[in-house]
Amino acid sequence: MNRYGAEFVGTFWLVLGGCGSAVLSAAFPHLGIGLLGVALAFGLTVLTMAFAIGHISGCHLNPAVSIGLWAGGRFPAGQVLPYVVAQVLGGIAAGGVLYLIASGKSGFDVTAGFASNGYGAHSPGGYSLGSALVSELVMTMMFLLVIMGATDRRAPQGMAPIAIGLCLTLIHLISIPVTNTSVNPARSTGVALYAGGWAISQLWLFWLAPIAGGILGALLYRLIGTAPRD
Repeated sequence: MNRYGAEFVGTFWLVLGGCGSAVLSAAFPHLGIGLLGVALAFGLTVLTMAFAIGHISGCHLNPAVSIGLWAGGRFPAGQVLPYVVAQVLGGIAAGGVLYLIASGKSGFDVTAGFASNGYGAHSPGGYSLGSALVSELVMTMMFLLVIMGATDRRAPQGMAPIAIGLCLTLIHLISIPVTNTSVNPARSTGVALYAGGWAISQLWLFWLAPIAGGILGALLYRLIGTAPRD
């Protein structure tokens, strides 16, 4: 239960920190943190939690990561579902706290998006379903490749949280204009349930593409990262 609790708290922090920066701070009058700030916020949530709970649960914070690590031979199948449940519940709890904070401002409108992920008319840059699918698939694939490589026993020890946090920051810098960046079904679900409407109807993509990408990334690392035989 320690591991599941750690995943709940870690995912709570990721969604509150990342989506909270987007909802509360990105366009704050005159001093908004903008796209760069939101991207950095997501990276910092993973970086800080990796140091805080990595030794407890591995700090997955993401169903696509748990499933990808299973596909990569790094995580037991029997732990996948409990991890995913804990992550999704943590994301939903964070969405609720963020809603309570954001709704305290006059004029707040949750239907405006609430940092939800979307495509087509709901993509920040107006990108199509096809573009969103490719973006989420490839970005999550590269995320799992970095995670697998950074946590390999042959990699420099103690540096994995930095590499993984910076990788997530880079992913957001690339893909926020396309989908608002998911690469994480728990992050998407945690805010979509409060935004409702289109955010829920498009949520399927932000489960399908990250999970498929996570599996591909893990398998790719198994292909290129296997230690050569003497």
